[in-house]
Amino acid sequence: MQPIREPSASESYFWPSVWAVALHVLIFGLLFVSFAMTPELPEAKPIVQATLYQLKSKSQATTQTNQKLAGEAKKSAARQTEVEQMEQKKVEQEAIKAAEQKKADAAQKAEEQKAEEAKKAQEAKKADDAKKAEAKKADDAKKAAEEKQLADIAKKKAEDDAKKKAEEDAKRAAAEEAKKQAAEDAKKQAAEDAKKKAAEDAKKKAAEDAKKKAADDAKKKAQDAARKSAEEKKAQALADLLSDKPERQQALADEKGDEVAGSFDDLIRSRAAEGWARPPSARKGMTVVLQIAMLPDGTISSVTVSKSSGDGPFDSSAVAAVKNIGRLTEMQGLKPSDFAPYRSFKMTFTPEDLAL
Repeated sequence: MQPIREPSASESYFWPSVWAVALHVLIFGLLFVSFAMTPELPEAKPIVQATLYQLKSKSQATTQTNQKLAGEAKKSAARQTEVEQMEQKKVEQEAIKAAEQKKADAAQKAEEQKAEEAKKAQEAKKADDAKKAEAKKADDAKKAAEEKQLADIAKKKAEDDAKKKAEEDAKRAAAEEAKKQAAEDAKKQAAEDAKKKAAEDAKKKAAEDAKKKAADDAKKKAQDAARKSAEEKKAQALADLLSDKPERQQALADEKGDEVAGSFDDLIRSRAAEGWARPPSARKGMTVVLQIAMLPDGTISSVTVSKSSGDGPFDSSAVAAVKNIGRLTEMQGLKPSDFAPYRSFKMTFTPEDLAL
């Protein structure tokens, strides 16, 4: 433990002396300020208290002494008056100082109260601002939540629309693909059907052509045989007509008339068949009736349709076939009575054959 050092005498009186000097300086400063701020007061009149004694029999020394005493009393009174005035000034200054202090305190209190009110107002404003900030924050949060909700709804709607559009596009693409596939299948089927039909048509046509060729060959052979027979009959008839016996000639003419007429019917039928061009629309079972006019020299003057088959190209082909005969020179040797049936007659025309 260290020993406690005792302060010296100079150290013991240093700080008290400093405080004493500072206190006196402060007091003199306050007094100076008080005197400087003291208002002008009316000049005090000296209070002279004198007692006059009429001394008739005093001496001059006594008079001087009295005068001296009176002077001292006068000075003392002046000093007393000065002290009283100073005390009065001091009291007034203290009153003024107290009033100023009171005023300053009141002002300070007012300032403090004002500051307190300002502080309270500031705190109230701050609280109100905080409240408004909280309200604004809540509104912003609410608005943000609503905006987020709207954004979520819009996002969901956009996703739904995109999904729906994708589904529609997929359906449309599938439908187009199915349509395209169906079109391709239909086209392929149509091509196959067309190919099949073409093959069938070719086969059928080949069969029809073969059949027609066979029929044409048979018909041509029959026509040639009929023509040859008709020519032979005609020649025989003409030979008989040119014989030397008139009775025989007439009998033979009457007998051969019907035979010659039948031969001419076959001749007309065979010539029309030779000149007939079969149209594509001609079908088995069609029939057209033609009205034919002929001149005595065997020329076909006109051919018209008496009863149509219902197919224009077939009717026209039949008319053209008969017109193409042109002139039958074999008709020139017939008697007027034998030619009369051929002046205007009807003929039935069919695709398979010609018939009167």
